[in-house]
Amino acid sequence: MPPLLAVTLPFFALVLCGWLAGRFRVLPEAAIPGLNAFVLFFALPCMLFRFGAASPVEAVFNPRALLLYTACGLLIVALTALMSRRGWIGRRLGWKDAAFGAFVAAFPNTGFMGMPLMVALLGPAAAAPMMVTLLADMFIISGVCLALAQMQGSGHLPWAQRLRTLMAGPLKNPQPWAIALGALFSAMGWALPAPAARIVELLGGAATPVALFTIGAVLWRSGLHAHKRTPPAEVLPIAAIKLFVHPALMFGGGLALAAAGWPLEAFTLMVLTLAAALPSASNASLLAERHGADNGRVARIILASTVLAFASFTGLAAVFGVEPVAP
Repeated sequence: MPPLLAVTLPFFALVLCGWLAGRFRVLPEAAIPGLNAFVLFFALPCMLFRFGAASPVEAVFNPRALLLYTACGLLIVALTALMSRRGWIGRRLGWKDAAFGAFVAAFPNTGFMGMPLMVALLGPAAAAPMMVTLLADMFIISGVCLALAQMQGSGHLPWAQRLRTLMAGPLKNPQPWAIALGALFSAMGWALPAPAARIVELLGGAATPVALFTIGAVLWRSGLHAHKRTPPAEVLPIAAIKLFVHPALMFGGGLALAAAGWPLEAFTLMVLTLAAALPSASNASLLAERHGADNGRVARIILASTVLAFASFTGLAAVFGVEPVAP
């Protein structure tokens, strides 16, 4: 356990630093969108490009991994939305709040936290399966959740317009384009000129600390703008689905694929399972606020999953026998 803690503790500690910086006003609230933009549009795309260019194309677009991860994510969405709509998790919720509860139950913090954490634990080979999860989350899981959210109060909109709206977000996000460009460089055997490669290296190297710090700051900001208190009965069950049900379903699905004669590599299945055990994506609260959902509830679910994941994620990695790679 100590070697694992030596890797996971600093990651979660940086999230705490960001939260404390916001809480005690060391970081002005107005600066948080700028930090988020730096990570989203500069640092993280450079990191993903480097990983994509260094990974085999067939590993980045692994159809078995994509099928398993997507199917499990959609099952989690369906389960959580049904429980929220039926009132099995606290009060009965409308489609919008049920959809965003499902969003945070199925969408892990893969980009800002998961990618660097998994590479630190398992080495560069973990980057390719993690990029599979990013693509599935951005194009499929998030699209389904936003479509469910739009079922409330938007019945007059044509489906073609809804589809264009749903696809606009992922297509404007630089992360999938960075992965695709890196995969192209990998397939063609290309390399950036030395000055450009150095710029990409410097920006990519800034992704991990700034992203983790930003997660904490975003969580503090989301809690600050919550309009009402959310009882633990509406928060902890969804956090538990994210941290325990999601990875259990992923691992069980991998075993089912193996029994059907279409097995995944053991390493890939472990990466997907650990990815599913990550806390909820922090930017989901900003998205909920933008769509008029109860962002306070979403923020508290994300915060609870992030706090609890320090123990649950580290414990699951220990169960898998993960021995962190040498730096």
